[in-house]
Amino acid sequence: MIIKHYEIQNNLREQVNCYLFYGLNTGLIEETINKRLKPIFSKNVFNYDESEILNNIDSFKESLLNKSFFEENKLVIISRVTDKLLDLIKDLIEIKDLSLKIILKSNNLEKKSKLRNFFEKSKDLIIVPFYEDNYQTLLMLTQNFFRENKIKISSQNINYIVEKSRGNRISLKNDIQKIKIFSQNKSSIEFEDILRLTSSAENYNISELVDQCLVKNKKKTTNILNENISSTEDNILILKSFLYKLKRLKKLKIEFENKKNLELTLSSFKPPIFWKDKDIIKQQLNMWSLTDIQLYIQEINNLEITIKKNSQISNQIINNFINERLEA
Repeated sequence: MIIKHYEIQNNLREQVNCYLFYGLNTGLIEETINKRLKPIFSKNVFNYDESEILNNIDSFKESLLNKSFFEENKLVIISRVTDKLLDLIKDLIEIKDLSLKIILKSNNLEKKSKLRNFFEKSKDLIIVPFYEDNYQTLLMLTQNFFRENKIKISSQNINYIVEKSRGNRISLKNDIQKIKIFSQNKSSIEFEDILRLTSSAENYNISELVDQCLVKNKKKTTNILNENISSTEDNILILKSFLYKLKRLKKLKIEFENKKNLELTLSSFKPPIFWKDKDIIKQQLNMWSLTDIQLYIQEINNLEITIKKNSQISNQIINNFINERLEA
């Protein structure tokens, strides 16, 4: 019997003792097993790979059917299952031991797969396809996570987190869990926080690149550019980092013009500025007028559109843009 993954909770029946989960969305498969099935079925969990079982089928059968006092119920999870295991599965199902639950995990099974057809045609077995996540499903997952955990975060930052995951649910969930832990001591989450929490070591260079460009340090900026070969995604991230820092600079500039006290402006700013960033921000405030900052922001917004339309030459576009800013 075929069901959708979100219907599993309503189809956990006592007489069903074998489930087949297949598809490329391994992250959702693991999430479903850990959250939906393991808590219900048994604490006696046994994990196997198909190759282990095929090497010694008799020993595997014996271990399953040998009930010990402390293992009255068993949950057996078998990974990388193929048609080679079909005969064994049929044997185990015939025994009709309801204290034994079996979960089979497989990659994408073609329509002609004997294992898939066997499960689809049986009323006493459950088969669940797990299709790859698209942008919308991951966006909804992320939005719900932050809403449920009452974490204040902009839609722009949520979009960045989802884009960065590149369709990988496991990677996405790791990132949002880091943000959740970090947010316990923060009233809201800013782009720079996300950059620090979720980026690889290479992307820390992006923040440094933008800072050095904004103080027109030609040597350091050029060195960072030369040391890194950026992808189109990296170049978009460079622009997002520029936007974040320039928008913060704009707010600081306005506050500074009102308070007329640079130290007070920096110390009272929300979200708080890290002490190690204060010196370079002071340089940026002294270097850029409010009008120039606004023009800079507008230029970057236009540049992001240009890069998305000309991704094949995104490195050249970014390098030209940065070099022009250093000479301006």
